[in-house]
Amino acid sequence: MGDGKQGGTMVEIPKLPGGLMGQSEQNPIAVVQAKFKEVEHKFKGWLAKQSLPVEAAVVTATSAAQGAAIGAFMGTLTGDTSSLITPPPNAAGLNPEAMASLKQAQAFAGGPLVQARNIAVMTGVNAGISCVMRRLRGKEDVQSSMVAAFGSGAIFTLVSGMGGPNQAANALTSGLFFALVQGGIFQLGQKFSQPPVEDVYYAKTRSMLSNLGLQNYEKNFKKGLLNDITLPLLTDSALKDVNIPPGPRLLILAHVDSSNPELKERRRGSR
Repeated sequence: MGDGKQGGTMVEIPKLPGGLMGQSEQNPIAVVQAKFKEVEHKFKGWLAKQSLPVEAAVVTATSAAQGAAIGAFMGTLTGDTSSLITPPPNAAGLNPEAMASLKQAQAFAGGPLVQARNIAVMTGVNAGISCVMRRLRGKEDVQSSMVAAFGSGAIFTLVSGMGGPNQAANALTSGLFFALVQGGIFQLGQKFSQPPVEDVYYAKTRSMLSNLGLQNYEKNFKKGLLNDITLPLLTDSALKDVNIPPGPRLLILAHVDSSNPELKERRRGSR
């Protein structure tokens, strides 16, 4: 009270970094995702150091577990409808093709446990063969992908009961079908994952324009076929021909000259 001010004693509550009164402002979902990626990175690093049998067994088991979870979830949604698909009274007189079709329908109409088993076998075998092929061949390409798909398709047919009376032939047919589908998907993925060819020749040009804040003129460069190869040869008239204003032209030429002193001296001598 010596200072003449009235009121109670003010107590300052310390604030910890990260938010009000020590409460973290981090997104909990982002934190979980970061932890998951860290664990996944460590697991892959550990797995890469293991022998081929150990790596193949771990990859097969983990992929099978994921497939089982997916299959069980699918079976829960669809329910066990296999009981609705029963052979007719004269099933003995049906031809083998009709019985095989009936077996296929029953394989895809099972309950959670049946679907979990079928999908687990398919995903586990596929991942295991892919792992072995990648370690043996040192790369992952369409051939390895098709071999893995063939094995998973054939085993899936045998385990799910889709084989019918002639199981070997049907397993072979299913394996070939899986391999062709997987090969097509792999090729499409490779095609769409590769950058356009023209972008390879515009890497330096795009970087220069971005550094100068002139990325809006990238389309002008492409329209005039001015790429990384022609970058050291740029002149004011060439930039003017692609409708680039005087100010940006000066900035671009100054940048090119600064990165190539010899070119700058030649330009001075030609003036």
